[in-house]
Amino acid sequence: MSQLRVIVGVTGGIAAFKSAALVSQLVQADVDVRVVMTAAASRFIGEATFAALSGHPVATRAVDDANYPLGPHIELADIADVMCVAPATANFLAKAAHGVADDVLATLYLAFPKRVLVAPAMNSQMWAHPAVQRNVAQLQSDGVQIIAPEEGWLSCRREGTGRMASPESICQLILEP
Repeated sequence: MSQLRVIVGVTGGIAAFKSAALVSQLVQADVDVRVVMTAAASRFIGEATFAALSGHPVATRAVDDANYPLGPHIELADIADVMCVAPATANFLAKAAHGVADDVLATLYLAFPKRVLVAPAMNSQMWAHPAVQRNVAQLQSDGVQIIAPEEGWLSCRREGTGRMASPESICQLILEP
């Protein structure tokens, strides 16, 4: 059997630090991991962290990326088996649900024809908002596997549902056939 190839998309939320643990766990499970980061994600965690953990360049731009001459949305979509966006912000969920392709990750999502998982992470009021829930329902209807956020302490210093699922849980779901 050939090695599983996974794209981990990282969006701009405080839970981005958990994505480093996810990438590390996947690599330790002998998965070939490629990371795609939004500009907002780089405000929370550095590109160098993911490059070191994955052993590959990190895609951060939709165009003019010397590592992906045809564009990361084409080249990564061609080589990967699974795509997982963790954390998935409300902004990413809206873009994905409505086909907005204005950054490298949203463009890749639209070009990716295989299995997609998203692990939302946000404030509990945001998670409960009808617009976010409509976007989640649309993504589920589109075949996206939603890894529900957990209840617990949130970065807004409140308790509620909105924490990104644990890296261990996400890793286990990615590895399921």
